[in-house]
Amino acid sequence: MLKNGAVSQKREVMECDVVIVGAGPAGLSASIRLMQIASRADKELSVVVLDKGSEIGAHILSGAVLDPIGLCELFPDWKQRGAPIKTEVKRDTFLYLGPAGDITLPNFLMPPLMNNHGNYIVSLGDVVRWLGEQAEALGVQIFPGFAASELLYDSFGTVVGVAIGDMGIGRDGSPKDTFERGIELRAKYVLLAEGARGSLSKEVIRKFALDHNAEPQKYGIGLKELWQVSPEKHKPGLVQHSFGWPLKNGTGGGSFLYHYGDDLVSVGFVVHLDYTDPYISPYDEFQRFKTHPAICETFEGGKRISYGARAISEGGWQSLPQLVFPGGALIGCSAGMLNLPRIKGSHNAILSGISAADAILTALGDARQHDKLISYEVDIRNGIVAADLKKVRNVKPLLTKFGTFAGICLGGADMWLNTIIPCVGLGFTLKHKASDHETLRRAAQSTIIDYPKADGILTFDILTNVSFSATNHEEDQPVHLHLKDDRIPIEENIPKYAEPAQRYCPAKVYEVIEDSSGKQKLQINAQNCVHCKTCDIKDPSQNINWTCPEGGGGPNYTGM
Repeated sequence: MLKNGAVSQKREVMECDVVIVGAGPAGLSASIRLMQIASRADKELSVVVLDKGSEIGAHILSGAVLDPIGLCELFPDWKQRGAPIKTEVKRDTFLYLGPAGDITLPNFLMPPLMNNHGNYIVSLGDVVRWLGEQAEALGVQIFPGFAASELLYDSFGTVVGVAIGDMGIGRDGSPKDTFERGIELRAKYVLLAEGARGSLSKEVIRKFALDHNAEPQKYGIGLKELWQVSPEKHKPGLVQHSFGWPLKNGTGGGSFLYHYGDDLVSVGFVVHLDYTDPYISPYDEFQRFKTHPAICETFEGGKRISYGARAISEGGWQSLPQLVFPGGALIGCSAGMLNLPRIKGSHNAILSGISAADAILTALGDARQHDKLISYEVDIRNGIVAADLKKVRNVKPLLTKFGTFAGICLGGADMWLNTIIPCVGLGFTLKHKASDHETLRRAAQSTIIDYPKADGILTFDILTNVSFSATNHEEDQPVHLHLKDDRIPIEENIPKYAEPAQRYCPAKVYEVIEDSSGKQKLQINAQNCVHCKTCDIKDPSQNINWTCPEGGGGPNYTGM
Protein backbone atom coordinates (compact mmCIF):
# COMPACT_ATOMS: atom_id res chain seq x y z
CA MET A 1 0.00 0.00 0.00
CA LEU A 2 1.10 3.54 -0.70
CA LYS A 3 1.52 6.07 2.07
CA ASN A 4 -1.47 8.16 3.09
CA GLY A 5 -3.95 5.48 2.08
CA ALA A 6 -3.55 5.74 -1.70
CA VAL A 7 -4.43 2.57 -3.58
CA SER A 8 -1.60 0.27 -4.55
CA GLN A 9 -0.13 0.75 -8.01
CA LYS A 10 3.13 -0.69 -9.25
CA ARG A 11 5.87 1.82 -9.96
CA GLU A 12 7.55 2.09 -13.30
CA VAL A 13 11.30 1.50 -13.17
CA MET A 14 13.99 3.47 -14.99
CA GLU A 15 17.58 2.21 -15.04
CA CYS A 16 20.62 4.47 -15.25
CA ASP A 17 24.27 4.50 -14.28
CA VAL A 18 24.13 7.43 -11.86
CA VAL A 19 21.24 9.29 -10.28
CA ILE A 20 21.88 12.62 -8.59
CA VAL A 21 19.40 14.20 -6.19
CA GLY A 22 19.60 17.98 -6.35
CA ALA A 23 20.41 20.30 -9.27
CA GLY A 24 22.58 22.74 -7.37
CA PRO A 25 26.30 23.48 -7.84
CA ALA A 26 27.39 20.10 -6.46
CA GLY A 27 24.90 17.91 -8.30
CA LEU A 28 25.23 19.61 -11.67
CA SER A 29 29.02 19.72 -11.44
CA ALA A 30 29.11 15.99 -10.73
CA SER A 31 26.87 15.30 -13.73
CA ILE A 32 28.96 17.51 -16.01
CA ARG A 33 32.23 15.89 -14.95
CA LEU A 34 30.79 12.41 -15.48
CA MET A 35 29.70 13.23 -19.02
CA GLN A 36 32.87 15.18 -19.87
CA ILE A 37 35.13 12.22 -19.08
CA ALA A 38 32.77 9.66 -20.62
CA SER A 39 32.63 11.70 -23.82
CA ARG A 40 36.41 11.97 -24.03
CA ALA A 41 36.69 8.21 -23.59
CA ASP A 42 33.88 7.64 -26.11
CA LYS A 43 31.89 5.68 -23.54
CA GLU A 44 28.14 5.70 -23.08
CA LEU A 45 26.93 6.82 -19.66
CA SER A 46 23.42 7.55 -18.43
CA VAL A 47 23.20 10.26 -15.77
CA VAL A 48 19.92 11.53 -14.32
CA VAL A 49 19.54 14.62 -12.13
CA LEU A 50 16.36 15.18 -10.11
CA ASP A 51 15.34 18.47 -8.55
CA LYS A 52 12.22 19.28 -6.52
CA GLY A 53 12.07 22.88 -7.78
CA SER A 54 9.71 23.77 -10.62
CA GLU A 55 12.73 24.63 -12.77
CA ILE A 56 16.48 24.51 -12.43
CA GLY A 57 17.54 27.23 -9.98
CA ALA A 58 14.06 27.76 -8.53
CA HIS A 59 15.22 26.74 -5.03
CA ILE A 60 18.75 28.17 -5.19
CA LEU A 61 19.43 30.89 -2.63
CA SER A 62 22.82 32.32 -1.80
CA GLY A 63 24.57 35.66 -1.34
CA ALA A 64 26.59 35.09 -3.44
CA VAL A 65 30.26 35.83 -3.84
CA LEU A 66 31.71 33.03 -5.94
CA ASP A 67 35.26 31.77 -5.64
CA PRO A 68 35.80 30.48 -9.20
CA ILE A 69 38.36 27.81 -8.26
CA GLY A 70 35.87 24.96 -8.72
CA LEU A 71 34.36 26.39 -11.89
CA CYS A 72 37.83 26.78 -13.42
CA GLU A 73 38.42 23.09 -12.80
CA LEU A 74 35.13 22.20 -14.48
CA PHE A 75 35.23 24.72 -17.35
CA PRO A 76 38.56 26.54 -17.76
CA ASP A 77 36.87 28.50 -20.55
CA TRP A 78 33.77 29.52 -18.57
CA LYS A 79 34.13 33.15 -19.62
CA GLN A 80 34.17 32.25 -23.30
CA ARG A 81 31.15 30.00 -22.72
CA GLY A 82 29.12 32.98 -21.55
CA ALA A 83 28.74 32.10 -17.88
CA PRO A 84 26.58 34.71 -16.06
CA ILE A 85 29.55 35.77 -13.93
CA LYS A 86 30.39 39.39 -14.70
CA THR A 87 30.91 41.51 -11.59
CA GLU A 88 34.38 41.04 -10.13
CA VAL A 89 34.85 42.13 -6.52
CA LYS A 90 36.55 45.52 -6.42
CA ARG A 91 36.32 46.48 -2.76
CA ASP A 92 35.91 44.67 0.55
CA THR A 93 34.64 46.41 3.69
CA PHE A 94 34.02 45.01 7.17
CA LEU A 95 31.83 46.90 9.62
CA TYR A 96 31.14 46.47 13.30
CA LEU A 97 27.68 47.92 13.95
CA GLY A 98 26.57 49.54 17.16
CA PRO A 99 23.00 50.75 17.85
CA ALA A 100 23.65 54.11 16.17
CA GLY A 101 27.09 54.02 14.61
CA ASP A 102 29.66 51.75 13.02
CA ILE A 103 33.38 51.06 12.98
CA THR A 104 35.15 50.09 9.77
CA LEU A 105 37.72 47.37 10.44
CA PRO A 106 41.03 47.82 8.61
CA ASN A 107 41.44 45.29 5.82
CA PHE A 108 45.05 44.60 6.72
CA LEU A 109 43.84 42.99 9.96
CA MET A 110 41.86 40.41 8.02
CA PRO A 111 43.46 37.02 7.28
CA PRO A 112 44.32 36.68 3.57
CA LEU A 113 41.69 33.99 3.05
CA MET A 114 39.02 36.63 3.79
CA ASN A 115 40.15 38.68 0.79
CA ASN A 116 37.52 38.57 -1.96
CA HIS A 117 39.59 40.00 -4.79
CA GLY A 118 39.50 37.60 -7.72
CA ASN A 119 36.01 36.46 -6.71
CA TYR A 120 32.74 37.41 -8.40
CA ILE A 121 29.36 38.67 -7.17
CA VAL A 122 26.69 36.56 -8.83
CA SER A 123 23.16 35.32 -8.76
CA LEU A 124 23.83 31.70 -7.88
CA GLY A 125 20.45 30.78 -9.32
CA ASP A 126 21.55 32.16 -12.70
CA VAL A 127 24.87 30.32 -12.45
CA VAL A 128 23.03 27.08 -11.71
CA ARG A 129 20.70 27.59 -14.66
CA TRP A 130 23.76 28.02 -16.86
CA LEU A 131 25.34 24.87 -15.41
CA GLY A 132 22.10 23.07 -16.20
CA GLU A 133 22.37 24.15 -19.83
CA GLN A 134 25.95 22.87 -20.00
CA ALA A 135 24.93 19.55 -18.44
CA GLU A 136 22.04 19.02 -20.84
CA ALA A 137 24.27 19.82 -23.80
CA LEU A 138 26.52 16.97 -22.66
CA GLY A 139 23.61 14.54 -22.50
CA VAL A 140 22.64 14.69 -18.82
CA GLN A 141 18.92 14.04 -18.27
CA ILE A 142 17.60 16.68 -15.87
CA PHE A 143 14.11 16.43 -14.42
CA PRO A 144 13.01 19.54 -12.48
CA GLY A 145 9.72 19.32 -10.64
CA PHE A 146 10.36 15.74 -9.56
CA ALA A 147 11.09 15.32 -5.85
CA ALA A 148 13.11 12.29 -4.79
CA SER A 149 11.14 11.33 -1.71
CA GLU A 150 12.42 7.85 -0.93
CA LEU A 151 15.66 5.89 -1.03
CA LEU A 152 15.59 2.37 -2.43
CA TYR A 153 17.56 -0.40 -0.73
CA ASP A 154 18.33 -3.97 -1.70
CA SER A 155 18.12 -6.93 0.68
CA PHE A 156 21.60 -6.14 2.04
CA GLY A 157 20.69 -2.55 2.93
CA THR A 158 22.63 -1.06 0.03
CA VAL A 159 21.25 2.07 -1.65
CA VAL A 160 20.29 1.12 -5.20
CA GLY A 161 18.25 4.12 -6.28
CA VAL A 162 15.53 6.60 -5.39
CA ALA A 163 11.79 6.86 -5.87
CA ILE A 164 10.06 10.01 -7.05
CA GLY A 165 7.21 11.14 -4.85
CA ASP A 166 3.66 10.34 -5.92
CA MET A 167 1.65 13.16 -7.48
CA GLY A 168 -2.05 13.80 -7.11
CA ILE A 169 -2.70 12.69 -3.51
CA GLY A 170 -5.29 14.72 -1.61
CA ARG A 171 -4.83 16.23 1.81
CA ASP A 172 -6.78 13.33 3.31
CA GLY A 173 -4.37 10.83 1.77
CA SER A 174 -6.66 9.54 -0.95
CA PRO A 175 -5.74 9.57 -4.64
CA LYS A 176 -7.26 12.31 -6.79
CA ASP A 177 -8.22 12.10 -10.45
CA THR A 178 -4.74 13.42 -11.25
CA PHE A 179 -2.98 10.67 -9.23
CA GLU A 180 0.29 9.52 -10.73
CA ARG A 181 2.60 6.98 -9.13
CA GLY A 182 6.20 8.14 -8.81
CA ILE A 183 8.71 6.10 -10.74
CA GLU A 184 11.77 4.29 -9.39
CA LEU A 185 15.18 5.29 -10.67
CA ARG A 186 17.63 2.48 -10.09
CA ALA A 187 21.31 3.27 -10.48
CA LYS A 188 24.77 1.89 -9.90
CA TYR A 189 25.51 4.89 -7.70
CA VAL A 190 23.41 7.60 -6.02
CA LEU A 191 24.76 11.05 -5.19
CA LEU A 192 22.88 13.18 -2.68
CA ALA A 193 23.29 16.89 -3.42
CA GLU A 194 20.26 18.25 -1.59
CA GLY A 195 21.92 21.13 0.24
CA ALA A 196 21.83 21.70 4.01
CA ARG A 197 19.64 19.30 5.99
CA GLY A 198 18.42 17.32 3.01
CA SER A 199 15.72 14.82 3.91
CA LEU A 200 17.34 11.85 2.17
CA SER A 201 20.77 12.86 3.41
CA LYS A 202 19.41 12.96 6.94
CA GLU A 203 18.11 9.43 6.44
CA VAL A 204 21.39 7.93 5.22
CA ILE A 205 23.40 9.71 7.92
CA ARG A 206 21.15 8.14 10.52
CA LYS A 207 20.84 4.70 8.89
CA PHE A 208 24.56 4.22 8.34
CA ALA A 209 25.69 6.22 11.43
CA LEU A 210 27.80 8.41 9.16
CA ASP A 211 28.14 11.05 11.87
CA HIS A 212 29.31 8.61 14.55
CA ASN A 213 32.79 10.15 14.73
CA ALA A 214 31.77 13.71 13.84
CA GLU A 215 30.77 16.66 15.94
CA PRO A 216 27.10 17.76 15.73
CA GLN A 217 26.34 19.65 12.55
CA LYS A 218 25.70 23.34 13.20
CA TYR A 219 23.43 25.58 11.16
CA GLY A 220 22.43 29.15 10.51
CA ILE A 221 19.33 30.64 8.94
CA GLY A 222 20.18 32.89 6.03
CA LEU A 223 17.62 35.50 4.94
CA LYS A 224 18.01 37.52 1.78
CA GLU A 225 16.34 40.26 -0.19
CA LEU A 226 17.28 41.39 -3.68
CA TRP A 227 16.91 45.12 -4.28
CA GLN A 228 17.00 47.35 -7.33
CA VAL A 229 18.63 50.50 -5.97
CA SER A 230 18.96 54.02 -7.31
CA PRO A 231 21.92 54.32 -9.72
CA GLU A 232 23.63 56.86 -7.48
CA LYS A 233 23.53 54.36 -4.59
CA HIS A 234 25.01 51.52 -6.63
CA LYS A 235 28.69 50.66 -6.20
CA PRO A 236 29.43 47.74 -8.57
CA GLY A 237 31.89 45.26 -7.10
CA LEU A 238 31.45 46.35 -3.47
CA VAL A 239 31.31 43.52 -0.91
CA GLN A 240 30.28 44.77 2.53
CA HIS A 241 30.13 42.44 5.52
CA SER A 242 29.03 43.46 8.99
CA PHE A 243 28.39 42.05 12.44
CA GLY A 244 27.06 43.32 15.73
CA TRP A 245 23.76 45.22 16.03
CA PRO A 246 20.92 44.33 16.14
CA LEU A 247 22.09 40.98 17.52
CA LYS A 248 23.37 40.86 21.06
CA ASN A 249 26.95 39.72 21.59
CA GLY A 250 25.84 36.25 22.69
CA THR A 251 23.82 35.64 19.53
CA GLY A 252 25.98 34.73 16.57
CA GLY A 253 25.35 36.09 13.12
CA GLY A 254 26.33 38.59 10.49
CA SER A 255 25.15 40.39 7.41
CA PHE A 256 26.16 41.40 3.90
CA LEU A 257 25.50 43.80 1.06
CA TYR A 258 26.74 42.84 -2.41
CA HIS A 259 26.54 45.34 -5.31
CA TYR A 260 26.42 43.83 -8.79
CA GLY A 261 24.61 43.68 -12.13
CA ASP A 262 22.26 46.45 -13.22
CA ASP A 263 21.84 48.42 -9.99
CA LEU A 264 21.26 45.25 -7.97
CA VAL A 265 22.12 44.82 -4.30
CA SER A 266 21.82 41.55 -2.41
CA VAL A 267 21.22 42.18 1.26
CA GLY A 268 21.41 39.23 3.59
CA PHE A 269 21.36 38.39 7.26
CA VAL A 270 22.51 35.18 8.96
CA VAL A 271 21.56 34.12 12.47
CA HIS A 272 23.39 31.13 13.92
CA LEU A 273 20.77 28.61 15.04
CA ASP A 274 22.50 27.87 18.32
CA TYR A 275 20.98 31.07 19.72
CA THR A 276 19.56 30.76 23.25
CA ASP A 277 16.74 33.34 23.48
CA PRO A 278 13.41 31.68 22.55
CA TYR A 279 11.90 35.08 21.71
CA ILE A 280 14.37 35.87 18.92
CA SER A 281 12.84 36.18 15.48
CA PRO A 282 15.62 35.96 12.86
CA TYR A 283 13.29 37.50 10.28
CA ASP A 284 12.53 40.54 12.44
CA GLU A 285 16.21 40.95 13.32
CA PHE A 286 16.90 41.08 9.57
CA GLN A 287 14.28 43.78 9.04
CA ARG A 288 15.64 45.77 11.97
CA PHE A 289 19.20 45.48 10.62
CA LYS A 290 18.20 47.34 7.45
CA THR A 291 17.24 50.40 9.49
CA HIS A 292 20.80 51.00 10.73
CA PRO A 293 22.19 54.35 9.51
CA ALA A 294 25.14 52.60 7.80
CA ILE A 295 22.77 50.29 5.92
CA CYS A 296 19.50 52.06 5.16
CA GLU A 297 20.98 54.78 2.95
CA THR A 298 21.77 52.17 0.27
CA PHE A 299 18.06 51.46 -0.16
CA GLU A 300 16.69 55.02 -0.30
CA GLY A 301 14.68 55.30 -3.49
CA GLY A 302 15.10 51.60 -4.28
CA LYS A 303 12.68 48.68 -4.33
CA ARG A 304 12.82 45.13 -3.05
CA ILE A 305 12.24 42.67 -5.88
CA SER A 306 12.71 39.26 -4.25
CA TYR A 307 12.93 37.52 -0.87
CA GLY A 308 14.00 34.10 0.36
CA ALA A 309 15.45 32.11 3.24
CA ARG A 310 17.55 28.97 3.57
CA ALA A 311 19.42 27.09 6.28
CA ILE A 312 23.18 26.90 5.83
CA SER A 313 25.55 24.34 7.35
CA GLU A 314 28.12 25.91 9.68
CA GLY A 315 29.78 23.02 11.53
CA GLY A 316 32.75 22.88 9.21
CA TRP A 317 35.59 20.39 9.25
CA GLN A 318 34.83 18.66 12.55
CA SER A 319 31.15 18.20 11.65
CA LEU A 320 31.74 16.48 8.32
CA PRO A 321 30.12 13.05 8.49
CA GLN A 322 31.55 10.05 6.70
CA LEU A 323 30.86 10.96 3.09
CA VAL A 324 30.25 7.53 1.54
CA PHE A 325 27.74 4.78 2.15
CA PRO A 326 27.00 1.52 0.31
CA GLY A 327 25.78 2.66 -3.09
CA GLY A 328 26.45 6.37 -2.96
CA ALA A 329 27.86 9.51 -1.39
CA LEU A 330 27.05 12.91 0.09
CA ILE A 331 28.35 15.91 -1.85
CA GLY A 332 28.38 19.66 -1.26
CA CYS A 333 26.25 21.09 1.52
CA SER A 334 24.50 17.75 2.01
CA ALA A 335 27.72 16.93 3.85
CA GLY A 336 28.31 20.47 5.16
CA MET A 337 31.23 21.92 3.20
CA LEU A 338 30.52 25.63 3.72
CA ASN A 339 33.43 27.80 4.84
CA LEU A 340 31.67 29.89 7.50
CA PRO A 341 33.98 32.93 7.85
CA ARG A 342 34.10 33.34 4.09
CA ILE A 343 30.33 32.61 3.80
CA LYS A 344 31.18 30.47 0.79
CA GLY A 345 30.25 26.93 -0.05
CA SER A 346 29.66 26.83 -3.80
CA HIS A 347 33.35 26.38 -4.64
CA ASN A 348 33.63 23.36 -2.34
CA ALA A 349 30.31 22.02 -3.62
CA ILE A 350 31.61 22.10 -7.19
CA LEU A 351 34.93 20.55 -6.18
CA SER A 352 33.19 17.77 -4.25
CA GLY A 353 30.94 17.04 -7.23
CA ILE A 354 34.01 16.72 -9.46
CA SER A 355 35.72 14.44 -6.95
CA ALA A 356 32.69 12.20 -6.55
CA ALA A 357 32.33 11.94 -10.33
CA ASP A 358 35.96 10.91 -10.67
CA ALA A 359 35.47 8.21 -8.03
CA ILE A 360 32.40 6.88 -9.82
CA LEU A 361 34.17 6.78 -13.18
CA THR A 362 37.00 4.79 -11.65
CA ALA A 363 34.51 2.39 -10.06
CA LEU A 364 32.54 1.90 -13.27
CA GLY A 365 35.80 1.35 -15.15
CA ASP A 366 36.56 -1.47 -12.70
CA ALA A 367 33.07 -2.92 -13.29
CA ARG A 368 32.03 -2.04 -9.72
CA GLN A 369 28.65 -0.82 -8.51
CA HIS A 370 26.70 -0.27 -5.28
CA ASP A 371 29.83 -0.18 -3.13
CA LYS A 372 31.51 2.58 -1.14
CA LEU A 373 33.37 5.23 -3.13
CA ILE A 374 36.34 5.22 -0.79
CA SER A 375 38.58 7.21 -3.15
CA TYR A 376 36.10 10.12 -2.95
CA GLU A 377 36.27 10.15 0.85
CA VAL A 378 40.08 10.05 0.75
CA ASP A 379 40.27 12.85 -1.79
CA ILE A 380 37.98 15.20 0.14
CA ARG A 381 39.71 14.58 3.47
CA ASN A 382 43.19 15.07 2.05
CA GLY A 383 42.68 17.53 -0.79
CA ILE A 384 41.78 21.12 -1.49
CA VAL A 385 38.41 21.01 0.28
CA ALA A 386 40.05 19.79 3.48
CA ALA A 387 42.70 22.52 3.26
CA ASP A 388 39.96 25.15 2.92
CA LEU A 389 37.89 23.88 5.86
CA LYS A 390 40.76 23.11 8.22
CA LYS A 391 41.97 26.70 8.14
CA VAL A 392 38.70 27.92 9.66
CA ARG A 393 37.74 24.91 11.78
CA ASN A 394 37.91 26.74 15.12
CA VAL A 395 36.01 29.89 14.17
CA LYS A 396 32.50 28.59 14.84
CA PRO A 397 33.35 27.05 18.26
CA LEU A 398 35.10 30.28 19.28
CA LEU A 399 32.07 32.35 18.30
CA THR A 400 29.80 30.07 20.29
CA LYS A 401 31.98 30.07 23.39
CA PHE A 402 33.13 33.69 23.54
CA GLY A 403 30.41 35.63 21.72
CA THR A 404 30.58 37.64 18.54
CA PHE A 405 33.21 40.29 19.28
CA ALA A 406 35.76 38.18 21.16
CA GLY A 407 35.00 35.17 18.98
CA ILE A 408 35.79 37.11 15.80
CA CYS A 409 39.06 38.39 17.29
CA LEU A 410 40.13 34.93 18.43
CA GLY A 411 38.91 33.31 15.23
CA GLY A 412 40.86 35.86 13.19
CA ALA A 413 44.00 35.12 15.18
CA ASP A 414 43.55 31.39 14.59
CA MET A 415 43.07 31.94 10.85
CA TRP A 416 46.24 34.07 10.77
CA LEU A 417 48.17 31.27 12.49
CA ASN A 418 46.77 28.80 9.98
CA THR A 419 47.98 31.09 7.21
CA ILE A 420 51.49 31.44 8.63
CA ILE A 421 51.76 27.76 9.61
CA PRO A 422 49.21 25.95 7.43
CA CYS A 423 46.71 23.68 9.22
CA VAL A 424 48.25 24.32 12.65
CA GLY A 425 46.55 27.37 14.15
CA LEU A 426 45.69 26.68 17.76
CA GLY A 427 47.25 23.26 17.38
CA PHE A 428 44.00 21.43 18.03
CA THR A 429 40.42 21.30 16.83
CA LEU A 430 37.72 22.70 19.09
CA LYS A 431 34.46 20.82 19.51
CA HIS A 432 30.83 21.81 19.09
CA LYS A 433 29.27 21.03 22.44
CA ALA A 434 25.60 20.84 21.51
CA SER A 435 23.19 20.50 18.62
CA ASP A 436 21.26 23.65 17.75
CA HIS A 437 17.94 22.33 19.07
CA GLU A 438 19.47 21.90 22.53
CA THR A 439 20.50 25.51 23.16
CA LEU A 440 17.27 27.37 24.00
CA ARG A 441 16.77 28.58 27.53
CA ARG A 442 13.31 28.64 29.08
CA ALA A 443 10.90 31.42 28.21
CA ALA A 444 10.55 32.23 31.92
CA GLN A 445 14.22 33.25 31.90
CA SER A 446 13.78 35.50 28.87
CA THR A 447 12.02 38.74 27.95
CA ILE A 448 9.61 39.16 25.06
CA ILE A 449 11.20 41.22 22.27
CA ASP A 450 9.08 44.10 20.97
CA TYR A 451 10.04 44.32 17.31
CA PRO A 452 9.17 47.50 15.35
CA LYS A 453 6.23 47.35 12.98
CA ALA A 454 7.14 47.10 9.31
CA ASP A 455 6.88 50.37 7.36
CA GLY A 456 6.27 48.75 3.95
CA ILE A 457 9.07 50.78 2.38
CA LEU A 458 12.33 49.55 3.89
CA THR A 459 10.96 46.85 6.19
CA PHE A 460 8.21 44.36 5.45
CA ASP A 461 5.97 41.93 7.28
CA ILE A 462 6.68 38.24 6.69
CA LEU A 463 3.66 37.40 4.56
CA THR A 464 4.26 40.33 2.23
CA ASN A 465 7.86 39.24 1.76
CA VAL A 466 6.91 35.60 1.25
CA SER A 467 4.83 36.73 -1.71
CA PHE A 468 8.09 38.00 -3.23
CA SER A 469 9.53 34.49 -3.07
CA ALA A 470 6.82 33.29 -5.51
CA THR A 471 6.21 30.34 -3.19
CA ASN A 472 3.43 28.04 -4.29
CA HIS A 473 2.22 24.58 -3.30
CA GLU A 474 -0.72 22.53 -4.44
CA GLU A 475 -3.07 23.08 -1.50
CA ASP A 476 -4.89 19.76 -1.74
CA GLN A 477 -1.95 17.53 -0.80
CA PRO A 478 -0.77 15.99 2.48
CA VAL A 479 1.03 18.44 4.75
CA HIS A 480 4.76 17.88 4.22
CA LEU A 481 5.70 19.13 7.71
CA HIS A 482 5.07 16.22 10.02
CA LEU A 483 4.62 16.43 13.79
CA LYS A 484 5.75 13.23 15.46
CA ASP A 485 3.41 14.03 18.35
CA ASP A 486 0.61 16.62 18.00
CA ARG A 487 0.60 17.22 21.75
CA ILE A 488 4.18 18.40 22.11
CA PRO A 489 3.80 21.96 20.71
CA ILE A 490 1.04 22.77 23.23
CA GLU A 491 2.03 20.63 26.21
CA GLU A 492 5.82 21.12 26.07
CA ASN A 493 6.95 23.84 23.68
CA ILE A 494 4.51 26.52 24.79
CA PRO A 495 5.11 26.29 28.56
CA LYS A 496 8.85 25.80 28.20
CA TYR A 497 9.77 27.98 25.22
CA ALA A 498 6.63 29.96 24.24
CA GLU A 499 6.57 27.78 21.08
CA PRO A 500 9.55 29.27 19.19
CA ALA A 501 8.38 27.87 15.82
CA GLN A 502 6.19 30.98 15.62
CA ARG A 503 9.36 33.08 15.48
CA TYR A 504 12.20 31.06 13.96
CA CYS A 505 10.21 30.25 10.81
CA PRO A 506 10.90 32.95 8.17
CA ALA A 507 7.61 32.28 6.33
CA LYS A 508 4.95 32.26 9.08
CA VAL A 509 4.26 28.57 8.59
CA TYR A 510 3.59 27.97 12.29
CA GLU A 511 0.90 29.73 14.32
CA VAL A 512 -0.57 28.98 17.73
CA ILE A 513 -4.32 29.48 17.47
CA GLU A 514 -7.44 28.52 19.42
CA ASP A 515 -9.82 25.95 17.99
CA SER A 516 -13.61 26.15 18.24
CA SER A 517 -13.53 24.79 21.79
CA GLY A 518 -11.04 27.41 22.95
CA LYS A 519 -8.11 25.01 23.13
CA GLN A 520 -4.75 26.00 21.73
CA LYS A 521 -3.25 24.15 18.79
CA LEU A 522 -0.32 24.59 16.43
CA GLN A 523 -1.58 25.46 12.96
CA ILE A 524 0.75 24.57 10.07
CA ASN A 525 0.41 26.83 7.02
CA ALA A 526 2.40 24.50 4.76
CA GLN A 527 1.61 26.53 1.64
CA ASN A 528 3.92 29.29 2.93
CA CYS A 529 6.96 27.01 3.31
CA VAL A 530 10.11 28.24 1.54
CA HIS A 531 11.92 24.93 2.21
CA CYS A 532 14.52 26.51 4.49
CA LYS A 533 14.52 23.50 6.90
CA THR A 534 14.90 25.70 10.01
CA CYS A 535 12.00 23.99 11.78
CA ASP A 536 13.57 20.56 11.26
CA ILE A 537 16.78 21.88 12.81
CA LYS A 538 15.74 24.21 15.64
CA ASP A 539 12.59 22.65 17.12
CA PRO A 540 13.68 22.00 20.73
CA SER A 541 11.71 18.75 20.94
CA GLN A 542 12.85 17.55 17.50
CA ASN A 543 9.16 16.94 16.86
CA ILE A 544 9.04 18.41 13.33
CA ASN A 545 10.13 16.33 10.36
CA TRP A 546 10.48 18.17 7.04
CA THR A 547 9.61 15.96 4.07
CA CYS A 548 9.34 16.71 0.36
CA PRO A 549 6.00 18.04 -0.87
CA GLU A 550 4.87 17.36 -4.41
CA GLY A 551 7.56 18.14 -6.95
CA GLY A 552 7.46 21.67 -8.26
CA GLY A 553 6.21 23.12 -4.97
CA GLY A 554 8.01 25.73 -2.90
CA PRO A 555 9.70 28.99 -3.83
CA ASN A 556 10.39 30.09 -7.37
CA TYR A 557 13.37 32.36 -6.93
CA THR A 558 14.37 34.68 -9.74
CA GLY A 559 17.82 36.27 -9.70
CA MET A 560 18.60 34.98 -6.20
